[in-house]
Amino acid sequence: MSVEVNNESAIAADLDRISALGRSILAAMFVHPETDVSIILLDEEPMSALHVEWMDLEGPTDVMSFPMDELRPGTSGAPSAAGMLGDIVICPQVATTQAAAGGHSMEDEILLLTTHGMLHLLGFDHEEPEEKDVMFALQRQLLEAFLGRPAPRETTD
Repeated sequence: MSVEVNNESAIAADLDRISALGRSILAAMFVHPETDVSIILLDEEPMSALHVEWMDLEGPTDVMSFPMDELRPGTSGAPSAAGMLGDIVICPQVATTQAAAGGHSMEDEILLLTTHGMLHLLGFDHEEPEEKDVMFALQRQLLEAFLGRPAPRETTD
């Protein structure tokens, strides 16, 4: 499993920990070990440009996911196919604001957003209430398994 993390933002982040979380999620979701994912941390201005280009919404957002091979979770007996899962883009400045609102650290918020983005790449969504319940419960479960403690709560959706 390859989880490449690049920080193109002005805010320092623990790239090794983000990568470890990504690998943990892929393993827990029985994604083929030859699957690749890329995580990029971007400042507000380039994140705003992506947000306008892809969502037609002004201003920076916290996380965006760009699926590639549309892989889905596997099972212990039948992992997903190998491939390029996609890209996750996170804005640390927005994460900092959300962390303050949620009463937790910016690092925890970035880990939460990483988990959220990974689930989107794996086909999960939160448009409908039932989907949101499933996605957010799984998000919390995966993050708590990685952290070994309660996960921070989602501050936005």
